[in-house]
Amino acid sequence: MALVLAFGVVLLISVSLSGLAARTVLSTALMFLLAGALIGQGGFGLVEIPSDGPFVTGLADLALFTVLFVDGQRAGLPALREGWRLSGRALGLAMPLTMIGIAVPVHYLAGLDWTTAFLVGAILSPTDPVFASAIVGRQDVPLRLRRLLNVESGLNDGLALPFVLIFIATATNSDTHLGQVGLELVIGLVLGVAIPAAIVLAWRLRVLTAEPRLQALGPLAIAVILYAACHLTHANPYLAAFAAGCTIATLDRLAAEHFEHFGDLLSETTKFAALLVFGALITPDRIADLTFGDWAVAVIAILLVRPAAMLLSLLRTSLPNQERAAAAWFGPKGFASVVYGLLAVQAGIPSGDHVFDLVAVTIALSIVLHSSTDVPVAKALRVEPPDNLPRGPVADIGRETDDGTDREIDRETDRETDGQGRG
Repeated sequence: MALVLAFGVVLLISVSLSGLAARTVLSTALMFLLAGALIGQGGFGLVEIPSDGPFVTGLADLALFTVLFVDGQRAGLPALREGWRLSGRALGLAMPLTMIGIAVPVHYLAGLDWTTAFLVGAILSPTDPVFASAIVGRQDVPLRLRRLLNVESGLNDGLALPFVLIFIATATNSDTHLGQVGLELVIGLVLGVAIPAAIVLAWRLRVLTAEPRLQALGPLAIAVILYAACHLTHANPYLAAFAAGCTIATLDRLAAEHFEHFGDLLSETTKFAALLVFGALITPDRIADLTFGDWAVAVIAILLVRPAAMLLSLLRTSLPNQERAAAAWFGPKGFASVVYGLLAVQAGIPSGDHVFDLVAVTIALSIVLHSSTDVPVAKALRVEPPDNLPRGPVADIGRETDDGTDREIDRETDRETDGQGRG
């Protein structure tokens, strides 16, 4: 109950300060992380949560699935088609460069063997949609940048998992089973498209009409069914979640709009709960065991490797330098890395605790840096909509003009973008 009480208190404080957080570097995500550290064994010792327990893994898994499902509904098929060149570079070039770029300092500075070093690189290579959503969710940020970060963070979690499993199997001298890993990815993608598509098409029957106040629960029901189906079939749930969100946004935009507000609140709640628990895992004992080389790895991964990999992948593109720099900076580490780090610990690999400590300190540093810089970056990139835009109840959230600039049209033109909450 101490954990529940702490969550309620910090949630109340963060909601009460969310208006201030939307205008300043104050971060609600950082509040939950610090609160978790205070109530954990490294603070007042009010709760004791084992890092290798099923509760931590399950909560991080659920939070990541929820956020990916919600974020997927911001990227329908037309949006994916239009922004695929930039997103493809981020996934096909920046992600493997990041994996290699992290593995090298892990080997030479943290002293881990090459297999384990590449495992750490694979664990930390995906960006996190939870913290990227602080930029993706702002209507005043250029549309093409939001699409790039949203698609990248939505897909790279699932794409990193095969590499994590391969390196874990190699480190434990187990069979890799590449075919099984690939099959799990394919099944996840198939379920992520087939289940919501079948349900959305069934909703077009006249007999199936939802009461207006219950319409937001339709996509939620799809998410629950998909989450259970993925775990029963051992399909990749993260790829399935993002694919399902995209499918709903493509086939039934109205359902996605009805779910949007409720979905945002749901993903924020699961995110904050996972942050609180993750903060409780960071204890002085773990931090004290880290060497100078371990700290250097965390700093290099965030400040050097990710920015350099993204800038290289975006060379010779039409993206303006300011947006290119923002895309390079916003490569936050989060729940996918937590889940994969816990997989490494539970697999019993040599240096498993060292791997988790490296991952944990890198994520904590990323939360501090990225969650406190999203507002300044968003303000620097702000795009003001023209004054002569037509007002209407529903409009396209973004439409690119012939000269390549973004025209942002908010569904509710009177809404103040600065008043939106941040993660």
